[in-house]
Amino acid sequence: MDPLTISPDRAHRVYLRHADNYVRDSKKILDAWDAYSDEHTDLDGWPYDNDSYGIRAGQRDADTYNAFENVRAGARHLLVTAETQLAHLPAHTVQSRWVYQLSVLNSALDGLEALAEQWLETQDSLPGNARPGTAVFDDALAEHHAESWSYLDDWASYGHALREINAAARHAPSPLAPKPTTTPAIAPGHVPSVRR
Repeated sequence: MDPLTISPDRAHRVYLRHADNYVRDSKKILDAWDAYSDEHTDLDGWPYDNDSYGIRAGQRDADTYNAFENVRAGARHLLVTAETQLAHLPAHTVQSRWVYQLSVLNSALDGLEALAEQWLETQDSLPGNARPGTAVFDDALAEHHAESWSYLDDWASYGHALREINAAARHAPSPLAPKPTTTPAIAPGHVPSVRR
């Protein structure tokens, strides 16, 4: 389903679901990496085999990068929406960490967008016969994934704030809702007198 062909509200829910999936999937990727790293490093954190460790780190970077692909198209929309929601939330419903988390997500997305532009330039500079599966292409792509990883990790660490802000906005009183009336309640069994 293409979020651009559906209503803005439904598109937002689709984008949020993509972000939720990314947070979940990236945690699995990182947990698997941590287990591998614990098993293949000494007590000081030095790998037993640098080559194997580097290959496995590259796999972590690529897996995380690929997991983010569904988020990429809606990421800016999610951030703008969350900032708008945050600005309209009653102060007592706002978590103080949300402003910081949105700032980190914005910076990370800026970094990812800059790296995406740089990757396009890198591809243009590769030899004409450089294709996926060739060493020159795969090495350049691995470097791109490695440079992207810290920004992707920021999204994995703080992406849940988008869902939290959205939930707070959905449960906050609407500024468009009518004000409660101050009509006094009538006691049971009491019939109000009518002036004639």
